[in-house]
Amino acid sequence: LALMILDEPTSSLDGQAAQQLLAFIRRFVAQGQGCILISHKLREVFQVTDRVLVMRDGEVVHTAPTAQTDRERIVAAMGQDEIAAVPAQGAAPAAAHTPEAASANPVVVRVGGMTPMQARRGEVIGLAGLAGHGQTALLLRLQAAREQRRSAGAFQVDGETAFVAGDRQTDGVLGLWSIRRNMSVGWLAGLKRGPWLDLKREAEMAQRWRERLGLVTPDLSLPIQSLSGGNQQKALFARALGSAAAIVLMDDPMRGVDVGTKRDVYALIADEARAGRTFVWYTTEFDELHHCDRVYVFNDGRIVGELARAELSEERVLSLSFHELAA
Repeated sequence: LALMILDEPTSSLDGQAAQQLLAFIRRFVAQGQGCILISHKLREVFQVTDRVLVMRDGEVVHTAPTAQTDRERIVAAMGQDEIAAVPAQGAAPAAAHTPEAASANPVVVRVGGMTPMQARRGEVIGLAGLAGHGQTALLLRLQAAREQRRSAGAFQVDGETAFVAGDRQTDGVLGLWSIRRNMSVGWLAGLKRGPWLDLKREAEMAQRWRERLGLVTPDLSLPIQSLSGGNQQKALFARALGSAAAIVLMDDPMRGVDVGTKRDVYALIADEARAGRTFVWYTTEFDELHHCDRVYVFNDGRIVGELARAELSEERVLSLSFHELAA
């Protein structure tokens, strides 16, 4: 084997597994073989590559030794603006998300347990830890609790919910439907006019979300599969955010999504949170946790720790991920 080609190999891996794979790639290359690594995670690109090649619209637009380029040049070559800088450790939170402001808002999500969890109106709550340790299960229990219109044991949800899936092909897009209908299926209750659907209003709302999210397509009536992966994910966010849901549950929705889409969605989440929406966000990308007000870390199906944004570090998250609670 002289050449290995990997296309987004870490998109479904947690941080530890991703680091193991990246270390294997470096050992493989050190033995004289070559590797082409396709990744939207610029952190990985700078960690393991020797040369960087950026493509846009099927053409090579930038190539350079990794040591001689930087994040800003790569993002510019992709035709994107830079994502807002990650808040510095210990930086003061935005005014709308100070502890004083947060405490004035009602709690809308409660989860009991040895380490209880809560989310207030207008907060962005992160779920972290090794993949498969209960984060997705928690989101599904919260969704079920709301659909049943009652408290489900330790799970209490006060408000309508919307769910954004990370595995868009399996749990998200409806492949035989148009882009517009994939978006509006989350809004149908609000589109009724008597026994009928208001198709004009549906089209207007879809166009509004297309513009707000920067969804790239010549026609919203085209099949959803005509979109790139990042634009399909934008359609799923439009489905959730165009609804009346006050609480948005997100199951690692940025897996395999390009830098530009991430930038657009991060800004949208911040805007919606300032307007009073609550987000509960499971992510396997550590950098995304910096967009959260507080983070709960999971181990073996249980919450084992809570971190404020200013306390957040990879070392602390990893340490808690391996922490074992007393029985």
